[in-house]
Amino acid sequence: MKLKYKKKSLRYALITYAMVLAFYMVCEVMLRSGFMSSLMKGLLVPICYYSMLAVSLNLVVGISGELSLGHAGFMCIGAFAGAIFAQTAGAALPGWAELFIAIILGAVIAGIFGFLIGIPVLRLRGDYLAIVTLAFGEIIKNVINVVYLGIDSKGVHFSMKDSLSLGLEPDGVTIIKGAQGISRLPRNATFTLGIVLLIIALFIVLNLINSRHGRAIMAIRDNRIAAESIGISASKYKMLAFVVASAIAGVAGVLYSHNLSTLQSSSSNFGYNQSIMMLVFVVLGGIGNIRGSIIAATILTILPEKLRFLDDYRMLIYAVVLIVMMLFNSAPAAIDFRARMAAKFARHRNAGEVEDE
Repeated sequence: MKLKYKKKSLRYALITYAMVLAFYMVCEVMLRSGFMSSLMKGLLVPICYYSMLAVSLNLVVGISGELSLGHAGFMCIGAFAGAIFAQTAGAALPGWAELFIAIILGAVIAGIFGFLIGIPVLRLRGDYLAIVTLAFGEIIKNVINVVYLGIDSKGVHFSMKDSLSLGLEPDGVTIIKGAQGISRLPRNATFTLGIVLLIIALFIVLNLINSRHGRAIMAIRDNRIAAESIGISASKYKMLAFVVASAIAGVAGVLYSHNLSTLQSSSSNFGYNQSIMMLVFVVLGGIGNIRGSIIAATILTILPEKLRFLDDYRMLIYAVVLIVMMLFNSAPAAIDFRARMAAKFARHRNAGEVEDE
């Protein structure tokens, strides 16, 4: 039974990696042949970081069983950590070295914040946890929105009033300008880098899920009292899932910040709506279904842009399509239909294998 479970997990992981690589190769062929529109070119990197956010949030919501609405806050932390490094120490480094260190820095800082926030937050459950994580995300966004940060020969200067109160020397540089954010960022993010980071995120999450720690996390999700009765520490394993998901969200934030020339915390990408959109990716793709999260994130990133020709009706059509997709994925009748089709396909496949023998 254990060997069968390992083979099934390995097959699922390999199919998921192959799906991502196939998408990458198709897009590369279209790019090199000139068949891809400029609109789609601009969506390739966003598809990567939104997929990473969906996968990491599914680790918390689907695998750990906790409803978190503050995932955009960890993305914001990673984005600004990477952007600040790019404007300071990273400015003297080659582009690849700066981006590599920024990714590590974004993951570590977002993971540390995930640990600190997780200490009080993970003592709560259900709606209370959702509300507190939502508040955390909004606090992060609004605090960064009023921060002014500068650097000169005397060191780093910080203020929450205005850029003049930093007291910089004439040769000083203002890094964060409050609501104006950080400008003149190096746009080092590429589609290839995004795919590599997505595969690394998948490798971490899938290996965690299929490990002893992952089984402990799912046992706590299914029956916390029974899991604790056999010595499984609920707080320890929930914290592990929360920190890993936070670190991956931080990496997605670094990728996001290096795909723009200007980064602002007031952007809708770090607000409540963005956290809800990440949750929609998870629910639409299937709670606990890592592969489904990637597919949902890809479709829902492309769809609004492809509907722009509808002008005022764009978001209406988008909402209708979203409802239909959600019903197809979650309605009992749709689930029964998919199960019958899967069983029919399996019978045909088994019949074909018998004939070959």
